[in-house]
Amino acid sequence: MTAAGILSGVNLLVERLVPLGMLLVAAVSVPIMLWSPSGLARLEALQAQRETLGLEVSRLEREIEQLRFQAESIKTSPSSIERVARDELGLVRRTELVMQFKRE
Repeated sequence: MTAAGILSGVNLLVERLVPLGMLLVAAVSVPIMLWSPSGLARLEALQAQRETLGLEVSRLEREIEQLRFQAESIKTSPSSIERVARDELGLVRRTELVMQFKRE
């Protein structure tokens, strides 16, 4: 047999075995990767976490909007300013009398 014939036989063998080998490797490794702890279970856990975090972001955005509204109200509304002064700072008008009682 000549060198060209041997080379031709090797090429034919490589052309058939390499794709078959790659297919075999893929057929074994894909299921292992899917069912491993870092596969589908991890993907589902991450999707659930993403949904939870999305709900948390929505809640925080609503809270931020409420706080912005309150801040604007405190800046511009005299009644809001008075409420904050009374409730949070303990201020009273000059004409008001403050009575303190002892707790028993």
